[in-house]
Order: sequence, then structure tokens, then C-alpha cells
Amino acid sequence: MFFMTVASPAPQDGALLDSCIARIAAGEQEALSQLYDKVRPAVYGFALSILKNAHDAEDVLQDTLLQVWQAAGSYHSHGKAMAWVMTITRNLSYDRLRQRARTESLGDEDWLEQLADRPAVTHEDRLTLAALLESLSPEEQQIVTLHALTGLKHREVAALLELPLATVLSKYARALKKLQHAWKEAT
Repeated sequence: MFFMTVASPAPQDGALLDSCIARIAAGEQEALSQLYDKVRPAVYGFALSILKNAHDAEDVLQDTLLQVWQAAGSYHSHGKAMAWVMTITRNLSYDRLRQRARTESLGDEDWLEQLADRPAVTHEDRLTLAALLESLSPEEQQIVTLHALTGLKHREVAALLELPLATVLSKYARALKKLQHAWKEAT
């Protein structure tokens, strides 16, 4: 059976992100840089899963950080800083989709790029994952990506994708079965 180790955000990361946002609200640019370092892979990956275009995902990443900078003063800390940032990302991504009215196909190299800065994920893991993800629907790819790469809980994924929790749980379980089946066929 194929298992890939992806480091989930540590519990203290929530407090760190809350702290960064509070410092951003106070106008501290270094805090924005710190936040960027922590959320970049998750924000980029989520935007990429929606937009299917690396350049648009990069633009949404930058726009998300700009919006965080502008809205940090209105953020109320409840230990859900990542969910707040990902909600901004989702909204900006859908805005971009509406503006473009079309999407481009997500290439393997885009998924590989998303995982490139994860030290726990080897080059072979990235190639295998790219091949396995092809067996999933775009929505299943989003759910797996959000849960596995960003560390969001299923209920947070459900809120971001505006789906019932039961739907997210069943699609996640189905996606895992598809991945396991694809893995068995590949080996």
C-alpha cells in the first residue's frame, strides 16, 4: 500500500499565524513575510486546485497576501487563521474564474511544483502522486489536497468548498479508495 508522509501544520502554527496576523494589523511587514512563508504552499495549492492554471494561482497567492495585509485589523482570533486565509483564497480564486470564464488543464508539473518544497516528499513520491491524482475527479483532488497538504480538518474543507461535511467525508474516503486501487494497479 502507498503512503506518503506530508507534514501537517503543527498545533502551535495556529498560534503563530494568529500572532502574525495581529502584527500585520499593527503594520509590521516582517510579520507578512513570516505569514507568507507559512501559508504559501497551502494557498498556492488550493488556488491551483480551483484555477487549474499556475500563473493564475500565483496571482491569487499574491492577492491573498495583499488582502490579508488590508483586512488584518478586522480578523478576530479564534485559532482559525489558516481557515480565514484559505477562505480569502477561495473567494479570490472563484472571482478569477468568473473573470476568466474558462480554465486551463492542470499539468503534472504544476502538482509537482506544489510539492517541491516539502522535504518529506521525495521526487519519486511527487511523480507517483502526480500519476495517482489523475485517477481522481477535480473535486476529489481539491478535497485530498486541502486535507493532506494544508492540514485543514474535513469540516474546514467542507466550509471552504461550500459542501456538506458528509459529502466531503464520503468523497475523501472514495478518493482514498481510488488512490489505493490506482496504486495497486501501478505496482
